[in-house]
Amino acid sequence: MASTWFTEQHTASGSAVGYRVREKLADEQTPFQHIEIYATTDWGNLMVIDGCTMLTTRDNFLYHEMMTHPALYTHAAPKDVVIIGGGDCGTLRQVLRHPEVGHVAQIDIDERVTRLAEQYFPELCESNADPRAQLLFDDGIKYMAEAAPDSLDVVIVDSTDPVGPAEGLFNTKFYASCCRALRAGGILVQQSESPLVLLDLIQSMQREMRAAGFTTTRTLPFPQPCYPTGWWSTTLARKGGDLTRFREHDAADKPFQTRYYNVDIHRAALAQPEFMRTALAV
Repeated sequence: MASTWFTEQHTASGSAVGYRVREKLADEQTPFQHIEIYATTDWGNLMVIDGCTMLTTRDNFLYHEMMTHPALYTHAAPKDVVIIGGGDCGTLRQVLRHPEVGHVAQIDIDERVTRLAEQYFPELCESNADPRAQLLFDDGIKYMAEAAPDSLDVVIVDSTDPVGPAEGLFNTKFYASCCRALRAGGILVQQSESPLVLLDLIQSMQREMRAAGFTTTRTLPFPQPCYPTGWWSTTLARKGGDLTRFREHDAADKPFQTRYYNVDIHRAALAQPEFMRTALAV
């Protein structure tokens, strides 16, 4: 019997990523997007939204750990956190591992992402009932526009690509609302695609973050096999303060286990590849 494959073609890089699948577990068209879940032969379950790979059981830890721990260990005392998007709850799970965090609001426009994650990626949703967690299914752009000034410490934008529902999360107006809601020293974190083929997007993000009032920006690359080119990034912006220094002692003595992030990985991610150093020089 011939193998069945799910393949995502990526025009910008002229490449494709594929997975051998055993069966399709779910297929839903929501009011916002088309969600599919597959059981693969080697990578666990696979979530696809609008034809684009979102996560696999096998390698999602890379993304979720790098979207959270560098920012949380850079902030002096992160207590109030907001996650925009992140409906699979993997980012929420990592944030809640930090005992100093007192409240996390996750705002995803599509509740079906979370309900399907609870069914097919239950390990990512293990902290959903934590009393510090608040799951809201609403418009994240509207939420940040209405957020009280100086009320947050970290905002994490765990979004899909900058098209469709996520398009409004990549512009100066949205970044300005985040900056206004953050306290002094607060940090904005956003997934920023592949630096290998979408460096122009990262340049634009950093420019617009600074135009919105953030004083420093930094892009941290990391491996991500399930995404186009296998190399991804997160971009941080800070409302006053440095992004190249972090609480190294606390990161070295973190009271929880990780699979990728550690103090040395954090230091290494701050070392910019030469082409990024040149392109992102401010």
